[in-house]
Amino acid sequence: MEIGRKKLRLGDMLVQGGFITQDQLEMALRRQKETGLKLGEVLVDYHVLTEEKIAEALGEQLHLEVIELGHIDVPEEIRKLTSASLLKKHRVFPFEFAKDSPNVLRVAMADPMDFNAIDDLGIITNLQIEPCVSTTRQIMLAIDRVYGQEEVNAILDTYTREKGLDDTFEDEKTQNADVNSSPIVQLVKDLVENAVRQRASDIHIEPLEKRVRVRFRIDGVLVEKASYNPGVLAAVSARIKIISGMDIAEKRKPQDGRMTQVVDRQEYDIRVAVLPTVYGEKIVLRLASKNAFSRNKSQLGLQEHEMALFDNILKNPHGILLVTGPTGSGKSTTLYTALSELNKQDVNIITVEDPVEANIDGVNQVQVNPKADLTFATSLRSILRQDPDIIMIGEIRDEETAAIAVQAAITGHLVVSTLHTNSAAATVTRLTDMGIEPYLIADALVGVIAQRLVRRLCPNCKRRIEADYEKKKILKKTDVERLEIYEAVGCSHCDNSGYIGRIGVYEIMPMTNRVKRLIADNATSDEIQTQALSDGMRTLRMTASELVLKGITSFEEMMRVSFEN
Repeated sequence: MEIGRKKLRLGDMLVQGGFITQDQLEMALRRQKETGLKLGEVLVDYHVLTEEKIAEALGEQLHLEVIELGHIDVPEEIRKLTSASLLKKHRVFPFEFAKDSPNVLRVAMADPMDFNAIDDLGIITNLQIEPCVSTTRQIMLAIDRVYGQEEVNAILDTYTREKGLDDTFEDEKTQNADVNSSPIVQLVKDLVENAVRQRASDIHIEPLEKRVRVRFRIDGVLVEKASYNPGVLAAVSARIKIISGMDIAEKRKPQDGRMTQVVDRQEYDIRVAVLPTVYGEKIVLRLASKNAFSRNKSQLGLQEHEMALFDNILKNPHGILLVTGPTGSGKSTTLYTALSELNKQDVNIITVEDPVEANIDGVNQVQVNPKADLTFATSLRSILRQDPDIIMIGEIRDEETAAIAVQAAITGHLVVSTLHTNSAAATVTRLTDMGIEPYLIADALVGVIAQRLVRRLCPNCKRRIEADYEKKKILKKTDVERLEIYEAVGCSHCDNSGYIGRIGVYEIMPMTNRVKRLIADNATSDEIQTQALSDGMRTLRMTASELVLKGITSFEEMMRVSFEN
């Protein structure tokens, strides 16, 4: 459908549609003048509206269709009409021809009143443009998904032509000297942007015998996303080393560094690790949004009874709260959420971390530096002289750190930290193995939270199935009752994985008097768990089973994260 050429103002439409108040509009207009951003961007940045709400408002007020781009397959003839750079410039995405007219191209737009974009697209495609509405994030993600590999190939072709390289020739001196050449700069920048938009937590750049493989870790699983010829590895590696503060000449030793990049107006802190392998240097970039850890506790995925236990543990004025689980199970997010909850004007919070993963206003954060003899243990000793109320230790790794943490808890401080164990009860025996006396553990501990992350089933393609005898048995259901659960299928909306996003699964062990007595008597983890279960604790398997029965996750995901026999 064609919209009139009269430029309607977004703010007025949002007020007329009841999406924002006049006061909110005036605040946003003031911020817009200060920042130079678009009005919609200001409203999203200040949490007045989400991108989805703005798209809904535009669709309603302009009588345009709101398009969900996640599950759309774009025909080849439409992909060839224009370039990714033009689409990114205008934040538009052509996705289909109108059903009743092959001369009309339907285009998703973040701003359907951007007539310059409509005119440019019309001239380049020689077609009439029918605007639809979508969010900026969806449009940019769709462009990355559809045009990503083509963009990479174009950049690599440009670089190969500039350097006169063939597909296999690798002149490291030439490449290292020219790491700031625009194709390589663009390649690294695009790589991080694509990963962020696809919700990746890590980027793996891996040299193989005849190619360089690029994989993203999305929802905890590695997925291959691109392939480069080996001739560009040295230049990509050197570019990443320069911007993350590493030694560009050192290729024989592992190196670590950090860099930051702004993607879609959000700053990302990126930890970089380089490891020499047989075919060259493997590079892993771990992405963390500055805002990712500042969540409300309601977003953690805690059930109602778990939320009550969590709140009760945080009310303790002193003691140790431990969060346990393997790497990538969301422990840091839980700790930061707990700190944000406790972060009041009348308390002194100090953290010691390796590294500091996110900055929290009003919290004193210390980063360990072994070269300067600033370890967890030495930092903790200094922190105790800083009159803290709450101490956060990134991880308890050794006996010395554990002993100081327990001592701090007993002497009136609230200590929160992480530990690598499989269950809440096993945490107690791990502390005992570190040399802490059982009676001290019983006195100091106020709660243990074991956690995992399970992938959420894609709502667009999940399939209902009937559970067989084995599944019913594990889900603690009788064989006579009919039980339906859901399994993963895979569609274009979820990139054929069957899953979108993750949710936390928790095992919270509050320290009742009976559990404390068992700990003090040096009981086994099995005995402690049995008592905690009779006191109302729910295991990871129990919590994950609930999510399976509600259709939130699959049986396979539950089995992956729970360790019961």
